[in-house]
Amino acid sequence: MPVVKREAEKVPEEDQQPVEDVVESTLKTILSTEMEIKEATESEGATETAGKAFENQVENIGKEIAEEMGIPTWGLEMILIAVGLLVLGICFCCVRRWCRKRRSKDGKKGLKGAVDLKSVQLLGSTYKDKVQPDMEELTDNAEEPDEGESKQSEVKLGKLQFKLEYDFNTSNLAVTVIQAQELPALDMGGTSDPYVKVYLLPDKKKKFETKVHRKTLNPVFNETFTFKVPYSDIVNKTLVFAIFDFDRFSKHDQIGEVKVLLCTVDLAQTIEEWRDLQSVEGEGGQDNKLGDICFSLRYVPTAGKLTVVILEAKNLKKMDVGGLSDPYVKIALVQNGKRLKKKKTSIKKCTLNPYYNESFTFEVPFEQIQKVQLVVTVVDYDRIGTSEPIGKVILGYNANGTELRHWSDMLASPRRPIAQWHTLKDPEDGDK
Repeated sequence: MPVVKREAEKVPEEDQQPVEDVVESTLKTILSTEMEIKEATESEGATETAGKAFENQVENIGKEIAEEMGIPTWGLEMILIAVGLLVLGICFCCVRRWCRKRRSKDGKKGLKGAVDLKSVQLLGSTYKDKVQPDMEELTDNAEEPDEGESKQSEVKLGKLQFKLEYDFNTSNLAVTVIQAQELPALDMGGTSDPYVKVYLLPDKKKKFETKVHRKTLNPVFNETFTFKVPYSDIVNKTLVFAIFDFDRFSKHDQIGEVKVLLCTVDLAQTIEEWRDLQSVEGEGGQDNKLGDICFSLRYVPTAGKLTVVILEAKNLKKMDVGGLSDPYVKIALVQNGKRLKKKKTSIKKCTLNPYYNESFTFEVPFEQIQKVQLVVTVVDYDRIGTSEPIGKVILGYNANGTELRHWSDMLASPRRPIAQWHTLKDPEDGDK
């Protein structure tokens, strides 16, 4: 029994040592956590003091900048906010644009591998034609493109609408030029200044011209002209509509023409139709073969003086045996069919493109300027026989077309010389 008691007493002594160790370790941990908490609070306090110091510095800098700019601090804050919003907006736009580009690139990459079945079929058919050509098909294909190109070139000239009315009682043929469409552009600005000449072949004794319409490819004329033609002679007549592009300082370019064989037309009823313009060939060039002349007009109303400067002529008709001419120019002032005054230039030998630059002055009172005609005639000088006129231009009273426009421009711009090119007309037409 006593032995057992000793052993029981030893057991509690052994258990008391680890408990003391646990207490000591817990005390140490508590002290260490207290130290860490103190350090943390000290660091937080330091950061708070640093933040407050930074805010104070920013405020001081802001105040200094506001004082220098002369605005209150809240104004500076609003400016900074606006700048920040602007920067954010720019960044947002850049990001959005970049996303769109990326999407488009992805879409192109997806379509890059796609195959167009129609193009493959066309390629296969053309390849088959090249590998195994048929002679008949080749000949057909060789002819068809030429016809297509000629048709396209004809279509490019445009089209003209006109109306014909014949009065059997008075033998008058009323020709109305209504409009033109899809004319080609002959001027630098991509437009034209079209007008129409109307005459009968083969005599061409009487010609009419419409007004010039500026800067248009679809002019509307609505002008009517009357020809005195007996019905018995109509069978042999051809009505010609020649469309030109007006150019004051150079030769007028002919756009195209429409020829109507009156023998193929039923004049018992009113005819109104569209016709495609045709290119000028053969007889169509007769309208310009006499040549062109350039001269300037200047009128001073207060002094009553009309000055005509004959500048030059070109592409004159060949009148001599050697294929040249000896041209000079006659200028006549006419009133009521009577020649009031006449003057002429020097003779230029052996040339079809003479240059004169000679000035002539006529005294015409302002009351008479609208009643006189100025007749400019190019004549081929002949030493042995009589001199033969090549062509002429009539301006002033009862003029029409480009001649009327030149005369009107002169009157609208007093004391200023107005130069213009004119196409010579048959000297026997309306000779007075």
